[in-house]
Amino acid sequence: RTVIERYPEERELHERSLLYLRVCERETARRPASPQTPQERVYAATVALNSGDHGTAVDHLRRALDEAPESDHAHYMMAAALAARGQQPEALEHLRQAVSLNPENRSLARQDPDLEPIRDLDGFREALEAPPEPARPRPRRRR
Repeated sequence: RTVIERYPEERELHERSLLYLRVCERETARRPASPQTPQERVYAATVALNSGDHGTAVDHLRRALDEAPESDHAHYMMAAALAARGQQPEALEHLRQAVSLNPENRSLARQDPDLEPIRDLDGFREALEAPPEPARPRPRRRR
């Protein structure tokens, strides 16, 4: 920009400086790549939740759960995101799923401040007492 301002009569230098300036602006304006895997989507949701963007977090988590419905972590994060949005019944259902898929989520949920909006609901205790999901048989690989 300084070259453009100081030497406006130098046509070739001026044009080249404008070209470089456009390249720099384009490169610095690049958006980060969107998440591609369920794990990347859960991570992006975590970042969005931490910044208070609950809507974006829910969008990432819905996509993650579409691709990986057995992800206890995605269900747990969805419970936290929905609780923050005031969607209590849905938050409790996802918490139930998270505990059912991974019983270790019980102790985490008891202490997690993100679940404070649903902690006093009757369904909260029930969600923590949910029985584990039965193991699903894995399909056999053909040889």
